[in-house]
Amino acid sequence: MMRGLVLGVTAAVMALSATAAWAQTNLERFERQLEQIQRQTRAEADLSIPTDQRILFDYGGYLTFTLGAIDDTGQNTHILRQLDETSYLRINIDGAHEFYARVRNSYRDFNHGDDFDGNGDDYVETTLDRGYYRFDLRRYLAAYEGRTIDGNITVQAGRQLMHWANGLTLSEEIDGAVFTATANGLSLDLIVGQTRESITDFDSSRPEFDNSTKRGFYGAKLTFAESENHQPFIYGLVQEDANDSDILLIGPTTTRFGYDSFYIGIGSNGSLSNNVTYGVELVYQGGQGLSNSFLAATGTPIVQTTEDITAWAIDFQINYLLRDENRTRFSGEILLASGDEDRLHTSDTFGGNATGTKDLAFNAFGLIDTGLAFSANPSNLIMVRGGVSTFPLPNSEMFGRLQIGSNIFIFNKLQQHAPIDEPTSGSGYLGFEADFLANWQITSDLTLAARYGVFFPGEAILSDHDPRHFFLTSLTFAY
Repeated sequence: MMRGLVLGVTAAVMALSATAAWAQTNLERFERQLEQIQRQTRAEADLSIPTDQRILFDYGGYLTFTLGAIDDTGQNTHILRQLDETSYLRINIDGAHEFYARVRNSYRDFNHGDDFDGNGDDYVETTLDRGYYRFDLRRYLAAYEGRTIDGNITVQAGRQLMHWANGLTLSEEIDGAVFTATANGLSLDLIVGQTRESITDFDSSRPEFDNSTKRGFYGAKLTFAESENHQPFIYGLVQEDANDSDILLIGPTTTRFGYDSFYIGIGSNGSLSNNVTYGVELVYQGGQGLSNSFLAATGTPIVQTTEDITAWAIDFQINYLLRDENRTRFSGEILLASGDEDRLHTSDTFGGNATGTKDLAFNAFGLIDTGLAFSANPSNLIMVRGGVSTFPLPNSEMFGRLQIGSNIFIFNKLQQHAPIDEPTSGSGYLGFEADFLANWQITSDLTLAARYGVFFPGEAILSDHDPRHFFLTSLTFAY
């Protein structure tokens, strides 16, 4: 078992806090699992707007019923029923001005005692899920002045999903603005904004991490788009933590929070041939964060110090398209993210980086698929994934729009003696997982989606070595 974990749990305060910490980690994983699936299956309004119409109104909505059974890190099964109602309105004027709003109501119904946060069933009041105004200079000049320009400038301001680069460092809903300028084969993106407060934070030890998150983002990304086959990019992204007033009190231990980070990334997207596409992103993380609030060896409270962050991660994805009538796609991915041996938890402040040392654990705000059942935070992680998807019956009237697929994952720790976001031993092998998916558009208005994953823990996992299961199915009716 890891040196710090064995010694730390000897203190009474550590024994009391460990249960709460891992319960919070399960909640953070659960939210990440749902977000990953909802982005893949959520019905979206058609973004193509005819420019030959003066004003276009596009409105509608959809109802989604979800049923799930999720095993947590302690092998407890949580049964979930969830109902979502979503409505949207889009107004586009001459292709130059666009107004978009999407609101959502949700109700989560757990079996008794199955909820992750102890609050029981949960009704989420009407929430503005998306709401923005978008201005397109090229279309404005064409519509109102009859001019055509080579480059373009667009501004989108409001509540929106910001998927930065390939999604390794940032893929969050933000309240802010995105400015994009294109000219002469170059594209410059600037962002400024703050996270939507109700999102789930990566630091699950912080009070109200699942409903009160305030982090600001400021970034610039330059993409070289001269080649049709390759679009390399470079970016800088700054994250400012505005949760520094939060305090966690456990016995005699007081934990303050502060994690200000920056990310410098390079990468590229493109194609290697008519059948092969790829995406790669390499990022260095710097900044400063507050250290752990107690000594790992004894559990004795100590004064927190501000320490430097020095971390990194790389993600590489490749796809092979058969270009057959079944639209068969093979995919592969490799993820590596650095870890820190003196941490007890790779992402939290409580049990985090030891005072007087650099923080080597990679922590960011992206959304990388690390398996349905395992769904670990991409920190101190090596992940290898291979997958395939296809439409098996393209000529069938009933099943022509049925897609099936599978992914196989292998997980290992990058630093063998460093932690991940659940208790592990000093071994490096975390396990492997098999995921299966089905998307069936039964009619133009009715869609069925199903996800099943099973994780087989490796020798590094301490809880037990029984398989963990994740099952979720949803039925969506659009109107």
